[in-house]
Amino acid sequence: MHLGHFVGSLKNRVKLQDSYDQFVMIADVQALTDNFEDPEKVRASIKEVLLDYLAVGIDPKKTTILIQSMIPEIAELTVFYLNLVTLERVLRNPTVKDEIKQKGYGKSIPAGFAMYPVSQAADITVFNADLVPVGEDQVPMIEQTREIVRKFNSLYGDTFVEPEALVGDIKRLPGIDGGAKMGKSLGNAIYLSDSEEELKKKVMRMYTDPTRIHATDPGKVEGNPVFVYHDAFNPNKAEVADLKARYESGKVGDIEVKEKLFTALNDFLKPIREKRVEFEKNPEELDKILKEGTAKAREVAKETMAKVRAAMKIDYF
Repeated sequence: MHLGHFVGSLKNRVKLQDSYDQFVMIADVQALTDNFEDPEKVRASIKEVLLDYLAVGIDPKKTTILIQSMIPEIAELTVFYLNLVTLERVLRNPTVKDEIKQKGYGKSIPAGFAMYPVSQAADITVFNADLVPVGEDQVPMIEQTREIVRKFNSLYGDTFVEPEALVGDIKRLPGIDGGAKMGKSLGNAIYLSDSEEELKKKVMRMYTDPTRIHATDPGKVEGNPVFVYHDAFNPNKAEVADLKARYESGKVGDIEVKEKLFTALNDFLKPIREKRVEFEKNPEELDKILKEGTAKAREVAKETMAKVRAAMKIDYF
């Protein structure tokens, strides 16, 4: 997972686990929608994502961590939801449209990929979630979930709550290339597991103000990715304010601004890296966390689906 995931949802998930009954899912089924030809990659990513969750402070004693594919009730609920959504509506979802464009599918869109907002609605509602921490780009997905819930409840009676989206303080973190979104498939991400050396290389090649040729030229701070990251991760606000003032007046070069950003990001990521290494040393504990979390989640999902079948009049036996 990358810094965009952290500001978009992980930061809030760490906070929420002390006051909510929280479920955090490793979405391997969703990952297979565009990696179906490489299941080994998806399988290997399970532990990597788990390590990221644990390293940022998600506590399995407070949060239920589960594997999506091990909860068959999610797939069952997805099938029922597919009847409540038109193909046209799914393809009109802004998040889906952007990702189809990014992946270059053209007209050859895998049906499973196109339908993942419906699956995501099942992910959320099978655990009766009323709050979902997301980045700004995922808000349309939550709105589609709300639409599905309203349709289900209008047809079969009040069964689900309409979940709310909780957007992070930093609504969207740009990629290091200046792109509007940081993403794995875009090759413009800083990962939580990046080494100090990898981090330094990425920061030093970050996109800044393209109109600024010399260090003595006045530069733009607004929308400049380097300063967006400073605002998000540099706790020294006086330093950030000073850098912004000097940047706008042409009194500081990009190198100094980036070096200070590297220091701030490295200070932020260092304890995460260290925790990750510690958790990696105990693979048996990682397996236990996944098994116990998934088993607990399965019981909740079973209870939900019993209510769904009753509401739909298909609880035959």
